[in-house]
Amino acid sequence: MRTKMSRLLLLLCVLVIVPGCHKPEQKPKEDRIQLQSMEGTGSKKVIYLLIDSLMSQAIDRGIERNELPAFQFLTKHGQYYKNMVSSFPTMSVSIDSSLLTGTYPDGHRIPGLTWYSASEKTVVNYGTGPMEVMKHGVNPVLTDALLNLNGSHLNPRVPTIYEDLARRGQTAGSINGLIYRGTKKHTLTIPAWIQRPASLPREMEVTGPDLLALGALLNPFEDVANLRDGITGRMGFNNTYSVEAAKYLIRTNQLPDFLFVYLPDLDQKMHKHGPGERKGVKEADRHLRSLLEEFGSMEDALRQAVFVIAGDSGMTAILPARDNPIIELPSLLGDYRVLRPGEQVSDKTDLILAVNETMAYIYTNGKDKPLRTIAESLSSDSRIDLIAWKEHGWVHAVPGNMRQEIRYRPDGPFIDTYGQAWAIEGDAKVMDLTIDSAGKTIRYGHYPDGLRRLSAALHSHEGEFLVVTAKPGYELADRSSPTHKGGGGHGALRSEESLVPLLICGTDRKPEHLRIIDLKPFLLELLSR
Repeated sequence: MRTKMSRLLLLLCVLVIVPGCHKPEQKPKEDRIQLQSMEGTGSKKVIYLLIDSLMSQAIDRGIERNELPAFQFLTKHGQYYKNMVSSFPTMSVSIDSSLLTGTYPDGHRIPGLTWYSASEKTVVNYGTGPMEVMKHGVNPVLTDALLNLNGSHLNPRVPTIYEDLARRGQTAGSINGLIYRGTKKHTLTIPAWIQRPASLPREMEVTGPDLLALGALLNPFEDVANLRDGITGRMGFNNTYSVEAAKYLIRTNQLPDFLFVYLPDLDQKMHKHGPGERKGVKEADRHLRSLLEEFGSMEDALRQAVFVIAGDSGMTAILPARDNPIIELPSLLGDYRVLRPGEQVSDKTDLILAVNETMAYIYTNGKDKPLRTIAESLSSDSRIDLIAWKEHGWVHAVPGNMRQEIRYRPDGPFIDTYGQAWAIEGDAKVMDLTIDSAGKTIRYGHYPDGLRRLSAALHSHEGEFLVVTAKPGYELADRSSPTHKGGGGHGALRSEESLVPLLICGTDRKPEHLRIIDLKPFLLELLSR
C-alpha cells in the first residue's frame, strides 16, 4: 500500500551509485541476539505478520484456485475476518502507528505519509515518490523517515506496544517495521554511499524493542543468517529478509514474547497491476508457509505460537491514462498561490498541499481564507468524493459537488456500531450513514467508522486545513506526486481502501471490535500471563 522506506532507499541507490557499485562497507555489529522473557518461556509466543496491501478478495480468489495452501490452511484452522477497519488516511505510517499505539492519528499524531507542520513551516515527507523526494531534498526526507518519525513525530505521551511490554517485563521484536519506538537503544548505521550525498551522520541512535531489525541499516542477523540486505535486495526491505530473519529466531529458539514481521513486497506489485494482482499474493503465501513449517509443520506452528496475519489497507483500481484518472489539485486551485514542492513557505504562500495518493490535506498557511471558499474551488471536479474541515468544534463534510452537507461532533445522542456517541446535523447521506432516529443508532455504509476516522485525521495535527478524497478510480496529485494510472492506489476513506483481512490462528480469543486500533489491547491480552 505504501510508498515505503524500501523505495526511498532504492531511489538513493539510483541517485548516488555509479555503475559497478560496490558493497557497502562493514558496519559495527549489534550485540548478539539473546532474547528471554522475564516471565519465562512456558506460554505461546505471538507473531504478527503484516502483509502490505493484502486484501481478502485476493485470498478468496487464490483459495478458490488452489493457489494459496498456507492461507487455505489458516482460514480453515483459525478465525478469518474480511472486514477489519484500517486507519485513515490509509497510508502505512499512519496505519502502523494506529496498530502499535491503539489510537487513531488524533492520538498518535502521524497524519499521513506526507503532511505540513505549521510550527516548523515545513512539509514533512517520509518518502512518497522519486520526484517529490528530489524536490524536498533527500536529507530532510531521510531524516524525517529515520529519526523524526519515531523520535519526535510519534506522540511520546501515547505508548507503543513495545513500551507497554517492556514495562511488563516481556520481550518484543520488530523486523522491518517502520514504527518501532521502544525502550532499548539501538544504532542505525548509514552506509557511506547514502551518508555523504544525503549529508547524514554515520550513525543514528534510536530506541526500539529488544530486537530491532531494519534492513541493512540495522541488521542483528548479519553474522548468523544469510539475508538479502544488499542493493539488489532493496537494502533488506523485502519479504525474504523479513521471513528468513523470523525463521532464524524460530530455529534457534529465540523468539521474543511478541514479534512483529513486515512483508513489503506485495504493495509494489499492487500499485503497478491493481487489486487483481495474483503473483505477489502467491509469493506471500510461499513465504508464510515456509515460516510456519519452520516449527516442524503448519499444524505444529499453531500448537506452539499464536499467529495474527493482516493487511494494512485495501486498494482501489486506478483507471488507465485514457480515462483521465489524475486530479491535478494545483489546476483546480488556480486562484491561489500554491506552494511548489521544494519551495520555502513564505508570506506569499496561500495554500500548501500534502497529497497521500487518493487523499490530500490542503492548508491555508495561517491566512484568513475561509475553508468553505477553498472547497468551492474543488467542487467543479466530479472526480472528488469528499471534502471536510473542522469549524467551531464541528466536523463539516460535503460531497465533491457541495450540494449537501453534514456536520457532526462527539458526545451526542446517537450511538454507532462501536459504542461511540455523536451529535449529527444535516444530510446523513453525505457520509452514507443509516440513522435510526427512534433507536438513536448509526450504521455505516461505504465509509466504515467514517465519523471517527475522518474526525481523527482533522484533529491529528495543528493548522487550518481541508481533507479531500478522490472517488474510486481516481487519484489526487500535486505537481510531482507519484501516480498509478492503470494500477492501484489508496489513502481515502471508502471501504475499498479501508477494509482489510485479519487471520487469528492458535487461539480462540478475538478483539472487541474489528478495527486496527482494537488490535493493540487484544495483543496485550494474548500476552498476559
